[in-house]
Amino acid sequence: MMQPLTQADVLGSDEYERQREPYRQSSIELKRRRRISVGDKITLVFENRETLRFQVQEMIRVERIVDPQKIQEELDVYNALLPAPGELSATLLIELTDSNTMKQWLDLFMGLDHGEKVGLRAGSEVIYGEFEGGHSHETKISAVHFARFRPTPAMVATLADPAARVALSVHHPGYDAEVEAPWIMRQEWLADIQA
Repeated sequence: MMQPLTQADVLGSDEYERQREPYRQSSIELKRRRRISVGDKITLVFENRETLRFQVQEMIRVERIVDPQKIQEELDVYNALLPAPGELSATLLIELTDSNTMKQWLDLFMGLDHGEKVGLRAGSEVIYGEFEGGHSHETKISAVHFARFRPTPAMVATLADPAARVALSVHHPGYDAEVEAPWIMRQEWLADIQA
């Protein structure tokens, strides 16, 4: 089981500033192995303890948080995103950069976070992301979501076979894309599932 982050895992502001550049480079490399684009508008970043620790450190830095209670509140928010035993968790980003078409695209993605839209296929089995609530309502959807995937034992065995085909997909009206998950990413997933 991935242990929740505690205040002992958080570097103080001065210490973090001293270590930030190598720490940031290490985090970028880790996220590179855990980030995948499904088509040109959807990106998934599979989270683990280290990706979330970096986000907490950066949030504390940017917001200049020093109060231990406020730091704990940040930890509580990010600990909720840790994958539970046997699951994967991911931040899903709808990648929109053109402010002129942003609303049009977000409207197109309405309902993405409900039903069987974002899938993980391993061999002949498919599971669908279960989305955290509160990121959309009837007339508006956020560009950032959080989803969990719970692969079956048979799927985990398939993930561990480098010759097996494993893919992520988004099937939604107006957006249909699929991409194979590279072996380096599947190794990260296996570590998460077995943590």
